[in-house]
Amino acid sequence: MNTRQRKIIITGASSGIGRATSERLLSDGHYVIGIARDFSKFSCSNQSFTAVALDLEAVESLPQQLQQLAKEHHDIDAVICCAGRGQFGSLEEFSYQQIRSLIDLNFISQAYVARAFLPILKQQGRGTLIFIGSEAAHRGSRKGSIYCASKFAVRGLAQALRDECSKSGVSVSIINPGMVKTEFFNELPFTHGNEEDNYLLAEDVADAIALIINARGSTVLDEINLSPLKNVVQPKSSN
Repeated sequence: MNTRQRKIIITGASSGIGRATSERLLSDGHYVIGIARDFSKFSCSNQSFTAVALDLEAVESLPQQLQQLAKEHHDIDAVICCAGRGQFGSLEEFSYQQIRSLIDLNFISQAYVARAFLPILKQQGRGTLIFIGSEAAHRGSRKGSIYCASKFAVRGLAQALRDECSKSGVSVSIINPGMVKTEFFNELPFTHGNEEDNYLLAEDVADAIALIINARGSTVLDEINLSPLKNVVQPKSSN
């Protein structure tokens, strides 16, 4: 296990899996640069945490912003892509802009973040790149065409980069969680079951990320699939 202090970028750091991961890695003694659109609900006072307000969905301006961030943090050790959101419905229920918006955030921004920081990791000859995928990256499901497509794309990206980066000393991993009890479901018409074995906690995913981060340098966990003991999906009450 490698427990040296690392400098780690985490997207989606203000809530859900990203926030839990930030808190976990800070507690492990790492330095975290958190990227999120809004940090108003996560005021972290830890001196090893730096908040960077950035709208990853605004992909037109991302290249220049990410390049500047890469210049400022040219000694980065790891990048963890947690940002994303869910939107579900039949394909014809999506406007063209909604399709573009979901793909931009869930896939394009992840590819842009990786593109900005991979040259640094490769030049160092070491580093870790982690994507948060989804169980939706394994099988398409009804009402999930665009969301599943975005997660299939992230999984394909991770697999290709794993092969592409291995000779450079950079490890690439993806974690595919099932339903996690987070704000992800706030705007959705369905949610997980109420029993503890019906959902994962964001901390469960953070534990898996910490396992990858602290793994021996020559060991790579290519893909981790996490699921609640019992998968229960239920509609939200209309009351």
